[in-house]
Amino acid sequence: MSTLPTGDAIPAAGGLVPDAGAIPELFRGLFDDAAVFPPGNLPVAEAVPAHRAHRAAWYAEAVGPFLCGPGRLGELAAAAAGGAAAAGGPVTGGPVTGGARFRVGLVLPGGSTELAPALAAAAPFELAGVELATRDAAEAVAELDRLLPPDVPAAVELPRELLRGDGLDAVLDVLVDSAYRAKFRTGGLIAEAFPDEQELAAFLTGCARRGLPYKCTAGLHNAVRHTDRETGFEHHGFLNVLLAAQETDAAAAAAVLAERDGEVLAKAVRALTDRQVTVIRNSFTAFGTCSIAEPLGDLAALGLLSSPSPLPQEDR
Repeated sequence: MSTLPTGDAIPAAGGLVPDAGAIPELFRGLFDDAAVFPPGNLPVAEAVPAHRAHRAAWYAEAVGPFLCGPGRLGELAAAAAGGAAAAGGPVTGGPVTGGARFRVGLVLPGGSTELAPALAAAAPFELAGVELATRDAAEAVAELDRLLPPDVPAAVELPRELLRGDGLDAVLDVLVDSAYRAKFRTGGLIAEAFPDEQELAAFLTGCARRGLPYKCTAGLHNAVRHTDRETGFEHHGFLNVLLAAQETDAAAAAAVLAERDGEVLAKAVRALTDRQVTVIRNSFTAFGTCSIAEPLGDLAALGLLSSPSPLPQEDR
């Protein structure tokens, strides 16, 4: 059965009620900054100051690390160091932001062979995590165990065609016995890159039943499930995914993922207890978004975020 409220359900006492300028626990660290990735493709020289502005803003607690591929780390280092110097900050000890090293999440689409050189190239930064794409979960886990510093988290992404039927169970069983999260791609530049609600529900509930945390990427920058007016692509909503993250039954999760009424989803979010929020965020840890402005704007429009000052302008 779906956990979405019906009728005039009253939010629970422990539910989410936004205070001006406060980021509710449900959304803290949820939005990893993927500004330089498609479809945003913001130049690094523009993305770095934009990220610094996000990290200095009232909504900073909602923003995760700056995501970057290995081929752009040199460019990122120059932009980050240059920005620090222009602001009168120190430039020794690596690129800095707000008195600390620039916080980066490494995205490695080329597999395990990229890991060692990327870790070396990322030495000037504060490494927030690694996202490793692979076709062999066991091999990826072995390489991460061998090379990754123990205090750095990682997520392992496999192609969606390997995450269907028995393949999904096999991959999740490997990851649950490791120290790493799963990663699932929820969109892209073509219609086929977007999984339907049944496929996504199978992944979410497979992780939930195992207690395996995960992150998502692509196509989730809006809060509510919708059809994009320009492309016709079916986009999942990040509120849908958050609410579905507490489900262990695939049919119930699929029903939540299919919901297109923002008010229904907002009511369900307000009704969450503190314990439910903890369960949800222990499962669904973050997602990459090329826009920070869009998800924040959607939350404000639904009354789930109260802004003490103007929200950021469109950053895609």
